[in-house]
Amino acid sequence: MHRFIKLNYFIFYFFSFLSFSVFAAQQVKETRVWPSPEYTRITIESSKEIKKTHMMLENPDRIVVDLKEVIINDALKKLSQSVQERDPSIKGIRTAQFKPYVSRVVIDLKAMASVKVFNLKPFGSYGHRLVIDVYPSNFDPLANLLKQLEEKDSKPENAVIENKQRLAKPIIPMKDPIIIAIDAGHGGEDPGAIGSRGTYEKHLTLKISKKLKAIIDKDKDMKAVLIRTNDYYVSLGKRVSKARAAKADLFVSIHADAFRKKTVRGSSVFALSEKGASSAFAKFMANKANESDLIGGVSIENKQPALARTLLDLSQSATINDSLKFGNHVLKEIKKVNKLHKKYVEQAGFAVLKAPDIPSILIETAFISNPAEEKKLLSAGYQNKMAKSIYLGIKSYLKTKPSIAFYLNNDL
Repeated sequence: MHRFIKLNYFIFYFFSFLSFSVFAAQQVKETRVWPSPEYTRITIESSKEIKKTHMMLENPDRIVVDLKEVIINDALKKLSQSVQERDPSIKGIRTAQFKPYVSRVVIDLKAMASVKVFNLKPFGSYGHRLVIDVYPSNFDPLANLLKQLEEKDSKPENAVIENKQRLAKPIIPMKDPIIIAIDAGHGGEDPGAIGSRGTYEKHLTLKISKKLKAIIDKDKDMKAVLIRTNDYYVSLGKRVSKARAAKADLFVSIHADAFRKKTVRGSSVFALSEKGASSAFAKFMANKANESDLIGGVSIENKQPALARTLLDLSQSATINDSLKFGNHVLKEIKKVNKLHKKYVEQAGFAVLKAPDIPSILIETAFISNPAEEKKLLSAGYQNKMAKSIYLGIKSYLKTKPSIAFYLNNDL
């Protein structure tokens, strides 16, 4: 009889403990791997914030991340199938139940790397996210950014010379191509707006950006640089710094955003504002665009306030004035391809347009939330026409700059 009672107590406590543990354990909902030329991001999305520890091991080189109170499931196992051959750092990923309620993720490396592991709170459609960023061992994000800034600052200020006397007597024409930085909005964790057909903005912006690059690169006077070349996320500040590192003369950010009303349609061009948005709509669009870092995932510790103030210096009103002129030339060409949402360049505090020394514009190629315009955006023909119109707008603007026009109009 006593044995029977003890057995019942054992069964009761065992299943009580098991039930408690199952409910206490984290539920991994989704995992994703985003390789990029500079780093690889691994995202583990869960129902609650994941407590974790990590360590670097050698022979072979690998990163070990232990996820506490996490029971391995199919979503976590999917990581092993998510590594791409083009990944610059990661050879493979293994997952296992290391202890009863500790899941282990082992990241096998192609060479020793550095890692940043941090949590992101729920935002938008995402739950809690654990982010593992893997950088090549020789890549220091802050040092790299400072180096890029130094290189840009050392660039001669005569990239655009307004001195007519010097233009009148060019001794040895130094005809470097005019560099256009093309920023495909969103990417990776950040899909951007999503159309009624399930179309992701991030895919459309990349397609249009690549088409624009192809057109620009055929022009002997210009060279295009893509800020994002594939499906991965680049922080807004990093987009600015990459454009400066490339010594870009102009910056174009491509988007296809959405509004709560599906009837809203048309193409728009935006520039930065020093004093606030030019309209409630412009403010709404800027706020949405600036949420990208929260969706794409930027570690708070990665933000450098002093450096950010240098990068996002709004005091150079001359650059903003040039951006407005630049935007107007592009707007005139775009209206030949699609109806305009506004007939003038709008302004707001877009973080991605805050390069202090590069005329920068953001183009809404159409509204993906409008079914008819979503259909247009999916058309290769429309993408080509939009890319061509942006190129013509760039060309038109450059011809208004005396020194640049001199080289564009003289085959030297």
